[in-house]
Amino acid sequence: MPNEYIKNLYRAGLGFIIIISLFFAVKLVSEWKSYRMSGGYNSITLSGHGEISAVPDIANVYFTIRKDGKTVKEAQEAVAKVEKNSLDFLKANGIAEKDIKTTNVSFNPKYEYKYDNQIMIPCSEWGCPPRPGKNVISGYEAYESITVKVRNTDDVGKIMQGLGGLGVSDLSGPNFSIDDEDALKAQARKEAINDAKEKAKVLSRDLGVKLGKIVNFSENGNYPMPMYYGKAEMMSSDSGASAPAEVPKGENTISSDVNITYEIR
Repeated sequence: MPNEYIKNLYRAGLGFIIIISLFFAVKLVSEWKSYRMSGGYNSITLSGHGEISAVPDIANVYFTIRKDGKTVKEAQEAVAKVEKNSLDFLKANGIAEKDIKTTNVSFNPKYEYKYDNQIMIPCSEWGCPPRPGKNVISGYEAYESITVKVRNTDDVGKIMQGLGGLGVSDLSGPNFSIDDEDALKAQARKEAINDAKEKAKVLSRDLGVKLGKIVNFSENGNYPMPMYYGKAEMMSSDSGASAPAEVPKGENTISSDVNITYEIR
């Protein structure tokens, strides 16, 4: 009996040791992987820069039509009249319907403070109190905001000058951009990656190490910002039939900055 008890105790102890050993082995492997992923390996990180310049091929123009009326209907009809003239003008100048987009339509009541002449409060030695009264609706303002995409950028000056003479309330732009920026972004990214790779080759040769696999990559892109020109810069309200202003398009530059981390051996 004692021998059997000792054998069972031995088996239990051996099983416990095996379980503990497996636990620590799994934990060691997990920590090693975590160490690798956290950058515990020897590595070098190189940055690369690439940029592509291109002449903008589209321009966005923005305008708003604001009109007042004693009723909502009257204000909206006044807006609709200017809107029709504007749309007819745009279509006559080669702007497709798909490139004319309404971004906001709304109307707001206009208030006027009316004094109550039936109630008079006498003044005192401290001054006169405010005259009693209340805000009443005196009319309505309707407005509509429209964005126009001009694909023939040479016509931007003519388009803006024409709109300025049709009674629109606000006119801004043009915002020059490139219709298909994705292709240019990809080119800039490729140039940045090639730049980083060339730097990595030179540095590894100077350090006397070999490049391993890429263990990390990041990109920061700098894309063109809108360029706005106010109405006053484009034309004057009494420009009449004068020649439209020439609007320089310049170039848009799309750039990419990348960081590539290599494992080194």
